[in-house]
Amino acid sequence: MSDTQSLMDRIQALPPDRIAEVEDFVDFLCLRERDRALVRAAAAASEPSLAAIWDNPDDDAYDAL
Repeated sequence: MSDTQSLMDRIQALPPDRIAEVEDFVDFLCLRERDRALVRAAAAASEPSLAAIWDNPDDDAYDAL
């Protein structure tokens, strides 16, 4: 049996109020992952425009930190 199926079986065995709690937690995890993906995408999008500022001889000393 796959891990996913085992988890589904265990969730289905819970009482209804606990299933709702699991659903809320899964929603929380999905939102957190979406937020993290958005932050990663924003950081990646800003890298080219900030490269000229970050990559300069005056700041080379900070690269070793």
